[in-house]
Amino acid sequence: MSDGGLTAWAYPLAESLLADALPRRWAHVQGVAARARSLAPILGEDAELLEAAAVLHDIGYAPDLVKSGLHPLDGARYLREVARADERVVRLVAHHSCAWMEAEARGLGAELDAFPHVASELDDALCYCDMNTTPDGTPTNPIDRINEITGRYGPDSLIGTFIRRAEPEILASTARVLDQVAAVKRQPM
Repeated sequence: MSDGGLTAWAYPLAESLLADALPRRWAHVQGVAARARSLAPILGEDAELLEAAAVLHDIGYAPDLVKSGLHPLDGARYLREVARADERVVRLVAHHSCAWMEAEARGLGAELDAFPHVASELDDALCYCDMNTTPDGTPTNPIDRINEITGRYGPDSLIGTFIRRAEPEILASTARVLDQVAAVKRQPM
């Protein structure tokens, strides 16, 4: 899919799974997708791929999709097995925002490994977009986002512990993306 085909497919799918059941999550993924669009200057031909993954990254929270409790895994399984999505989108969703750390904490590392992963600039970009967007879809920064997640789930919860463990990598991902944005802005017109 190209020329908007991937995003034209992704938005209605995400909306059908999230808008009614989880309106706040739907607002979040729309904000993450808007943030992804803002990174188009550093992504070139991968801009649409990132935007599609951004709007789909949290579909694993949809009540009908929850199986393992690890939303990146549940979303990726649905995208692969039911929606027959582009494998690049499936893998980005499966591994978004340090999902391997949460999978490890839940004892689901082997299941997540069913989605072969090669770290890329797109992983950094999706993490950047996710961690710079509030649950309501508005812009934030990764420190405030991590604090919000910890506060929502509790510091001693599995999610609170995971997000604090992932914090250095989240901040590193964000820094790498910001370095790319700055480099593009420095280039002569």
